[in-house]
Order: sequence, then C-alpha cells, then structure tokens
Amino acid sequence: MQKTADEPVTLERVREIGAAFARRDVDAIVDCFAEDGEFRNAKGPDVWGQSYKGKEQIRSYFVPLFANSPDVRWEHTAEYVVGNRAVTEWLRTATLPNGQKQEWLGCDLYTFRGDKIVRKDTYIKVVA
Repeated sequence: MQKTADEPVTLERVREIGAAFARRDVDAIVDCFAEDGEFRNAKGPDVWGQSYKGKEQIRSYFVPLFANSPDVRWEHTAEYVVGNRAVTEWLRTATLPNGQKQEWLGCDLYTFRGDKIVRKDTYIKVVA
C-alpha cells in the first residue's frame, strides 16, 4: 500500500530500499524513487557532487556501476528515521575491473514523499 505524501517513512521501508541495493536490482532501486526524484552521488563536478534527476538518469548511473563492479555491496551499520527523513550509515566495498579494491565508509541522507525517495544524498570517507 503506497503511503500518502504527509505520512512519515518507516524503518521497514528504508530496509526494503537497502535490500534492493544489496540485490543490485536496478529496477527495484529506480522504483524506490519518485518520478522527480534525485540521486546525488558524492563525487562529481559540483559542490553537491553529481546529480541524477528522474528515474532514467538514476538508472543511467546504477546500470554501469553494477556492470563494472559486480561485487559492490553496502553493509548498513546504522539506520535512522525521523518524519520524512532517513539516514543510513554503511561500509561500501567493491572491486573495480582493474582489480583495485575499494572500501569506503559513508552515509545516505534521504528525503521521502510518502514511501518514495525525492532525494538520496550520498557522502563518503575516502582513504588517501
């Protein structure tokens, strides 16, 4: 049952979204976003990173990510929900096509309209 825009998001919904990422299920991930939803990647040309707006742009980011790093995973270490906002803290691991291993700590700041994501803003710690 879809939530109305003014209902708070639930921890269960946040975990469903995490499960879609764990399965690397692009269709399920994209479906979690509102039609006008935005994903802000941590890296990019702007102060907010790189912004992907709308389901097709969001899909255009995740399809090659999963193709180039088929073992990418996010292990949630904490999850918080307050009203229509949520935070997930995680450890991300991946292997790049050249064999390089990545390991990042990060978090996502979510804003919801009902049970759909209107903004997912990612932040990471990069080992230098």
